[in-house]
Amino acid sequence: MAFNADIDLETKVRKSTERISENMHIVANEPSLAFYRLQEHVRKALNPMVERRVDVEKLHTELQGRCYDIEYAVGAIKAMGNSEDSFKNIQDNLKNGIFLKQQLKYEESRRKKSDTSSVYKRLSAHITLDLPELPELSDVVRETANRVEHMMSKATQS
Repeated sequence: MAFNADIDLETKVRKSTERISENMHIVANEPSLAFYRLQEHVRKALNPMVERRVDVEKLHTELQGRCYDIEYAVGAIKAMGNSEDSFKNIQDNLKNGIFLKQQLKYEESRRKKSDTSSVYKRLSAHITLDLPELPELSDVVRETANRVEHMMSKATQS
């Protein structure tokens, strides 16, 4: 029986050592399996995460630019509040300019009424000549009359 007990004991020891060996193998390989799973997860999740980060940085840059724009606009609006006096001066100058323009028009209309006929026209009304019909001569006379009238109007204006 002692021999039988040794065989039983040997079988039990063998099974126990196999289980211990199997457990040691599982425990020894478990970290590598965990690392494999981590590596697999990182590989799948890394690209979308990087893309999201790039998008967030881009949005942050755009948002920062818009904040600067808003700050600039607020500063400009505050500065416009200080320009009220300038706008009042501009308005007063425009009113004065319109008034002076109206005065100039009135003076011009008064001068035109007093200068209803030019000196040349008044003079030519008294001179009557019977000239023969010469087309070349009438064009020269008309041009000379226009020049004299133009010079007379300039002389009276200055």
